[in-house]
Amino acid sequence: MQVAVVILNWNGEQMLRDFLPSVVEHSVLPDAMGEAVVYVADNGSTDGSLALLADKFPMVRTIVFDENYGFAEGYNKAFEQIDAEYAVLLNSDVEVTPGWLLPIVEYMEVHPEVAACQPKLMAYHRKEEFEYAGAMGGYLDRYGYPYCRGRIFDTVEKDLHQYDADVPLLWATGACLMVRLPIYKEVGGLDGRFFAHMEEIDLCWRLRCRGYEVRSVAESVVYHVGGATLNAGNPRKTFLNFRNNLLMLYKNLPTEELRSVLFVRALLDYVAAAMFVVKGEWGSAKAVVRARREFRKLKGEFSASREENLRKASSMDVPERTRFSILWRYHAKQCKTYDRL
Repeated sequence: MQVAVVILNWNGEQMLRDFLPSVVEHSVLPDAMGEAVVYVADNGSTDGSLALLADKFPMVRTIVFDENYGFAEGYNKAFEQIDAEYAVLLNSDVEVTPGWLLPIVEYMEVHPEVAACQPKLMAYHRKEEFEYAGAMGGYLDRYGYPYCRGRIFDTVEKDLHQYDADVPLLWATGACLMVRLPIYKEVGGLDGRFFAHMEEIDLCWRLRCRGYEVRSVAESVVYHVGGATLNAGNPRKTFLNFRNNLLMLYKNLPTEELRSVLFVRALLDYVAAAMFVVKGEWGSAKAVVRARREFRKLKGEFSASREENLRKASSMDVPERTRFSILWRYHAKQCKTYDRL
């Protein structure tokens, strides 16, 4: 059995210096279980990343692209060149811990119904807290807003082992995501048209609709810096998050919900734009409006994907896509943590 640990890099020389040593040192398996191989797939970097890899990390296998394909298509292209039973999509700003890989591999071996899983994702700079990007695994509310066990919007909890239980998830974080590589390829992988943001949620939603399960494994722990490529207030990030979320809803929503959910989302998105204006964040406000315009423009290009998802789904009624509004429960009912929902 081979496990490929794949870091997608774009001008991340300093991140590789800081975090690749822990990945190389700790990404090992017992001989009886097989081999773990670390790869760096380089997305057309123009800094010293490739020179660093050649000089300091000759044991790491490299896959070199001539341009930046983004997170989604970068991984798809990397996986075309990798033959392994399992693959881990690992952000370049993640510090892994001793023994981190074995629990998630063992879990997948024991649970063949699980197509994807994640470790416990903790904050690198506040090691007692969960990390925003995935915490202990995520869900979607009725209108497409993602939230996690351990993080709802900007409220991030400390890890008191309150979410260590093995429960079904809708999505696992792309910061550190283990997948069964043959199934990943079978369902089409990440949607390269997204470029970055929401693509792992879209993938996991697709997996759930086709009868596979998604889980988190508390025995495995990693630490994530977060925001290494685009920080939370960057208008480009705002644009990608809003646009891709709408495209994801269009691709995956049941037919009977599509019209009503997208109508409500239009109202909520313009409210979000107005709130950005009130806070003086004009770039983000414009990004929301541009995202909606781009969604309307691109929607037709995603019709075939929607039809395929509907055709291949064993069920469109996924329990982990909850039926309430997380906005209402968080702001109106003051449910600030997952265990209060």
